[in-house]
Amino acid sequence: MFVRTLAAVTALAFPITAQAQSMDGMDQHQHQPADPAAGASSATPTEDHAAMDHGAMDHGAMDHSMHGMDMKGFVGALGPYSMMRDASGTAWQPDTAPMWAIMGRLGGWSTMVHGFATLIYDNQGGPRGDRKTFSTSMLMGSAQRPLGGGTLTLRGMVSLDPLMGKRGYPLLLASGESADGVTKLIDRQHPHDAFMELSATYSHQITDGLSGFVYFGLPGEPALGPATFMHRFPGMANPEAPISHHWLDSTHVTFGVLTAGLATKGVKLEGSVFTGREPDANRWDFERPRFDSWSVRATWNPTANLSMQVSHGFLKSPEGLHPDEDVRRTTASITWNRALGPKRNWQSTLAWGRNTHLGGDHAHPADAFLLDSALQLGRWTVFGRAENVDKDELFGDEADENPLAGQAFNVSKFSLGGYHSLPVGKVAFDLGGLVSKYALPDAIKPSYGSSPTSFMLFARIRITG
Repeated sequence: MFVRTLAAVTALAFPITAQAQSMDGMDQHQHQPADPAAGASSATPTEDHAAMDHGAMDHGAMDHSMHGMDMKGFVGALGPYSMMRDASGTAWQPDTAPMWAIMGRLGGWSTMVHGFATLIYDNQGGPRGDRKTFSTSMLMGSAQRPLGGGTLTLRGMVSLDPLMGKRGYPLLLASGESADGVTKLIDRQHPHDAFMELSATYSHQITDGLSGFVYFGLPGEPALGPATFMHRFPGMANPEAPISHHWLDSTHVTFGVLTAGLATKGVKLEGSVFTGREPDANRWDFERPRFDSWSVRATWNPTANLSMQVSHGFLKSPEGLHPDEDVRRTTASITWNRALGPKRNWQSTLAWGRNTHLGGDHAHPADAFLLDSALQLGRWTVFGRAENVDKDELFGDEADENPLAGQAFNVSKFSLGGYHSLPVGKVAFDLGGLVSKYALPDAIKPSYGSSPTSFMLFARIRITG
């Protein structure tokens, strides 16, 4: 049932044709007045590039040989492409993806700031559901300058998520990490650390169209998985974390990352050594880097609208509650973005991840599939997400007394929501909500209910530039 549903939704979320790919860009290259709620202010070709409507820009027709388009001095952090492609860590997104930020200059540095704060009322249905009002937030700053014939980029990202408490927020079917170093978080999403990224990247041109780069973060994000969900347009729109998070992009806050790679106009090859252990229950501290894990990733951006990646990694003892258990993770994803005009944008991501546990109680592969999409039409944005995940932690480990403990169950979740934006200067206020339904195996329906329904209501302020 999920496969048929996923196929139908994919057909709607990825309406890509060869003509659309070849023509996109020439009809979108225009500097029209734009609504700040769409992520930009009005601009003319001679005005501040930070005020351009990113979604309406023609990245496909730009001259990428000039090492990226100058946006208040910003260029691609890793090589010869537009800085609009840079996402979380060293991950790429489509060149036409929207970016909401305030850009400026400080001495010889180009600067950029973006972020959000969201107040959420969460009601997770069914016998294992719960309610909570909480806030999530993120503030990210970047600074870039030429150095030694190359480019130095510094980035910092912080959050006040730890204020929601160690137990995080209710989220049916979510699993991963621990609230207190003793109890596994089940049907709840953990808060992110206060320090999510403090990184430095240096890139240098090797030959025409080819650059080498080095990235170091404490914390940072290794070359594993797609761009983190909160940095993709549908993930920015949707205030809840995917239940597939720990199959795709859970390494986005890692205390100790060193990545090196090569980047051309459309291809990036990279490898990382990093700390496999997930952040501990103290969300305010810095943890000891171990550099005991590794990953490799290949990314291809064949057009301005597409970004595809495959990656594989070895995670040494990622969970503190299962210290003798290692994980091999493999992911593949495709992100498509189409700028439909000023204040209009459509983005979708289809991703697959597999965790293969080595040793311990979970010595079997577990797969996760995700499809998310968001469509912005002026001040209105609608978004949806479909997930199918093999979960074996919903009832604890085999040593627990529950007869379902240690068993793997294939579960699905479908979410649909939207919000309306009110622009005020360089920020926008969003007011919206979402509802989620689930497809569950019969064995766990007595615990979760035959047809649970969850919903969230949220108010958000975000920087638009």
